[in-house]
Amino acid sequence: MKGIKQEDYDDRSRLLSSNQPSTSYQATQRGLGSADYSDLSSSTLARTENMRCNNESTEKCMASCKDQLCGPANPVTRYCQNFFTVDNAKRKFPFVKWAPQYRLKHFVGDLVAGLTVGLTVIPQGMAYAQIAELPAQYGLYSAFVGGFIYCLFGTSKDITMGPTAIMSLLVAEFASEKAPTHEDAPTYAIALTLICGLLQMAMGLLNLGFVVQFISFPVISGFTSSAAILIAFSQVKKWLGLNDVPRAFIPQVKATFSKIPETNLWDMTMGLVCIVILVCMKKLKEYVDPKLKMELPKFKKIVYKFAWLLCTARNAVVVIVCAGFASILVDIYGFKVGGNSFLTLTGNVRSGIPSPSPPTFYIHHFNNDTQTSITKGPGDIFSDIGEGFVVVTLIGLLESIAIAKTFARRNEYKIDANQELIAMGISNSISSFFHSYPITGSFSRTAINSQSGARTPANGIWTGLTVLLAIAVLTPYFYYIPQATLAAVIICAVIPMVEYEVIPKLFKVKKADLFPLFITFIVCLLVNIEVRNAYILSNTI
Repeated sequence: MKGIKQEDYDDRSRLLSSNQPSTSYQATQRGLGSADYSDLSSSTLARTENMRCNNESTEKCMASCKDQLCGPANPVTRYCQNFFTVDNAKRKFPFVKWAPQYRLKHFVGDLVAGLTVGLTVIPQGMAYAQIAELPAQYGLYSAFVGGFIYCLFGTSKDITMGPTAIMSLLVAEFASEKAPTHEDAPTYAIALTLICGLLQMAMGLLNLGFVVQFISFPVISGFTSSAAILIAFSQVKKWLGLNDVPRAFIPQVKATFSKIPETNLWDMTMGLVCIVILVCMKKLKEYVDPKLKMELPKFKKIVYKFAWLLCTARNAVVVIVCAGFASILVDIYGFKVGGNSFLTLTGNVRSGIPSPSPPTFYIHHFNNDTQTSITKGPGDIFSDIGEGFVVVTLIGLLESIAIAKTFARRNEYKIDANQELIAMGISNSISSFFHSYPITGSFSRTAINSQSGARTPANGIWTGLTVLLAIAVLTPYFYYIPQATLAAVIICAVIPMVEYEVIPKLFKVKKADLFPLFITFIVCLLVNIEVRNAYILSNTI
């Protein structure tokens, strides 16, 4: 090739294969005239053009592979592409995975577990409503919707959604106590349920389930232990039949001890007997559990199974027996309700299944005592609840996901933390239309569910149906349930939540973790509500 050196050809080929706008201009700058450039053979130009096309194809291929492996650079576009897929739709509706394999053995296991949990949650729900400072029926309203919704969206076969002691305590602080009157407390609680449900659902859709990892174990342990003591001691006044006892912990302790001479002996005796029976039945269940796994004669096996079922539903058994005893004394022997001459009873519980209705964010009524009208709009209600929306949302997701992970590890299956958030958020959002206060996973009922042989999340359907049956048929009989019995149920349920056994473990493993544990415990137990809420909020964000 006339007048072209090898290095000039190399330079020219490199320039032609690049994306430079003017190849002839570059060639001229390298000392080549236009005549030299025109002397390039057609074959050389063809090879050069092929090289350029191959390079462009390679770049396009690399860009395509990058999009397939890493996704587009825009995070919104990448999220939308990942969200609107068939696999993601299956993850968002987990029931489509297990429903096709559902068989008779799954049905039997779910039926037994659901009915057992239902018999447990009925008395617990009514008792927890007292902690939340709401009428007893609101505990039942909070106990049935979660089972139906979680069945469709949840990923744990064991967890049960419903009212819990800790959530009831938070509702009392952020809703019942902030309401202008006791009659307005349900409005505040239902508004809290809806907003918390929407926040939890949004966090799940945004894949924020990882936030629970930033809450340290010592803080969780300290908060749980202090909450258990607060809840248990708050029931002492109902166990002893005392009136006009303040709610704040320190004044409550002082008033309780100062009012001991006013103790109702009927209530005290009933509560003490119930506590003893509940503790004995729990110990009996722990004795029977290993026996069920042994090879035994058929008759013994039936006896042990019956004893296990009776002890598992011990709360319902004790409540039914005590309510029957009270009704006999009132209806047959003519005991008068009220005063210290007889048991303090639960009283009238509104009967009937609640009709679905959207939560109201408006309060307006006339106060006959002060001769003034009270009006609260959405802005006022949201301002009153304030940081409660964040605290209740985070504590709810922490409690539920921690329980789900515990039982998933124990029973060797996996859960999706983000999907659990979505399930809990939808459960709370829809529950608010049925007059529920915030719900989350319950450790005690989840343990019962697992031990009862739950196979799929469908067990929640039977729990919900059991509660609905009680609301529709049995509410007139709830009148006779002694308050001391419900207090005994709560005390026996929350005392095991005091995690004293972690102290020696932390002392051996990491002494520094004892400091946040004790600080959290003392702040949540003794400090006033505003400071306590600020501390909880700072340690959960």
